[in-house]
Amino acid sequence: MTTNGKLQLFSSADGKPSLGLGFLESSEPPLQPPPPSIEVLSSEISSSVKYTVEPVNLGGLTLLKGRVSTNVVLGLPNSDLVPGIYEGGLKLWEGSLDLVKALQSEIQNDHLSLEGKRVLELGCGHGLPGIFSCLKGAAEVHFQDFNAEVLRCLTIPNVNANLLEKSQPATASKTRFFAGDWGEIHQLLPHANESEINSEHGQATGYDVILMAETIYSISAQRNLYELIKKCMIHPHGVVYMAGKKHYFGVGGGTRQFLSMLEKEGVMAATLVTEVADGSSNLREVWKLSYK
Repeated sequence: MTTNGKLQLFSSADGKPSLGLGFLESSEPPLQPPPPSIEVLSSEISSSVKYTVEPVNLGGLTLLKGRVSTNVVLGLPNSDLVPGIYEGGLKLWEGSLDLVKALQSEIQNDHLSLEGKRVLELGCGHGLPGIFSCLKGAAEVHFQDFNAEVLRCLTIPNVNANLLEKSQPATASKTRFFAGDWGEIHQLLPHANESEINSEHGQATGYDVILMAETIYSISAQRNLYELIKKCMIHPHGVVYMAGKKHYFGVGGGTRQFLSMLEKEGVMAATLVTEVADGSSNLREVWKLSYK
């Protein structure tokens, strides 16, 4: 789909088209070295960035989301995505809403329980799927985003706003926040690599549920993402819920390209959870991945 002669990459949750920024070429430009991976403490909320709250209605469930200025936070006016610098975490993408709705449906149909589970949301941005997991009784929910500024200015305030609004009890989910590139963040995530480390002792551990929305647009990043999933997902009963477009025009990524990579390796099976028409010829999808 084109707008004013430019290719549309994503659809944002407010229905406005988001146009590419010059990286929409047949090949992706070389990226800068990623920033070092760090844990961002929940107390590290930015006090210098204006944060306003808006409700998001999701089929009987209302979550709160913040709105902050990309210009103020990162000095990147009119930028939805700058590969290697900013990966779109300040915008609410429709895939994250699709993912929350899919999780609701899975729970209602007794296909999923989040109660007592360890949950990891990759490329979290607003963190709504992870927040939903908190509200559904997950024991631990860890949020990861490429940019620490996104966590400080948006994700953590969103978590606080929603959990305070819902009056979560003292036994609420333990939340932690991690910033960094998918190729390196496993060194910092508490439950990554645990399946390998503890398998000799018969104590396979890791994350029970991994959530990710709009994370597979970049072909160059898909391999690191897949390797990270394998390092984090508990064996043999862990699951991944992945929301994204069937194809991201201009950059070559998409659900089918990512699933093709999984199929060739033969480690995981994929089940389509739902399809969502977005008004164009390109479908948005939610998939469930599990070990074969």
